[in-house]
Amino acid sequence: MTHEDYERRMARAGRAAADAGLTGLIVTPGPDLTWLCGYRPTAITERLTALVIEPGRRSRLLVPVLEYPDAERSVGARALEVSGWTDGADPYAAVAKWVDPQGRYGLSDSTWAMHLLGLQRSLPGSAYAALTEVLPMLRAVKDAHEVARLAAAGAAADATYEDILRRPFGGRRESEVAADLARLLVEHGHSQVDFTIVGSGPNGANPHHEAGERVIEDGDMVVLDFGGLKDGYGSDTTRTVHVGQPGAEERKVHDVVREAQQAAFEAVRPGVACQDIDRVARKVIKAAGYGEYFIHRTGHGIGVTTHEPPYVVEGEHLTLVPGMCFSIEPGIYLPGRFGVRIEDIVTCTESGGRRLNETGREMAIVR
Repeated sequence: MTHEDYERRMARAGRAAADAGLTGLIVTPGPDLTWLCGYRPTAITERLTALVIEPGRRSRLLVPVLEYPDAERSVGARALEVSGWTDGADPYAAVAKWVDPQGRYGLSDSTWAMHLLGLQRSLPGSAYAALTEVLPMLRAVKDAHEVARLAAAGAAADATYEDILRRPFGGRRESEVAADLARLLVEHGHSQVDFTIVGSGPNGANPHHEAGERVIEDGDMVVLDFGGLKDGYGSDTTRTVHVGQPGAEERKVHDVVREAQQAAFEAVRPGVACQDIDRVARKVIKAAGYGEYFIHRTGHGIGVTTHEPPYVVEGEHLTLVPGMCFSIEPGIYLPGRFGVRIEDIVTCTESGGRRLNETGREMAIVR
């Protein structure tokens, strides 16, 4: 990424803000700030850092003066006007000098309440709206560079899965397998591990089970859901394995989830509403008699965070556009017994979907 890349992103964001009826954007530390201008503070504190973007104007970044050198060295700094404020000064008053006091601004979702309240005190005539509400597509459509990074993150997660299959499961605690997953993600290039879900036996019926001290037993179904950030972009994949030979219903449930995941993937193409992908997966699971046990959305967007718009869920009318990247992860969860989930990251192309995870979706038998 160069400063020209970030300059184009900020210009595009300014145009999108104008199209949405906004005066501009005010962005504080978090994924939006990093994506827009390439600056990531070493620590997020109570001191205000704010990027102001307005269409047709040079973007401005306000930082605490002690962080000014780091901001000036960031890749996108050449595309910005960077200013510092000192302790004891009013940073909200500094922002107020840059913006329309009667304007309506999109505000990054990660903005602390104290900063929003500070802006409102300095700009009582201003109004604010959450970026995901007013500009849900801002980061949703990835360029070729971003898709390549997501593909690399997906390949690293795939390598992690292939490695974990060579390790024993039976007789080990979920937390031990989770630690292996975290270590392998780092070994395969991840700088940040966001989650390592290991749900064995009845724990697999909880989609967001936190790996605990349960000892994995022979005959357990085990849900493995893991991911993080590699070179600034996310991975997220789920496979369900079995310790020893599975029973008939376990095979059936896994086959149903795999069929639902495949059907949803085949439905991906430009112009299809996100909710229709969810409906396709849900139809397969409902027809097999397990509809009430599919208890979450079919997917979520991914990029510089592992969860972001678009969301693949009933009621989401946004239509797919080439460059969108999102998960497809249907599941069935039988309380007190076991769960099954299969997840790939998928990108929409002009001709349909392209998977960014390539490991086998059949049930792997582990020891």
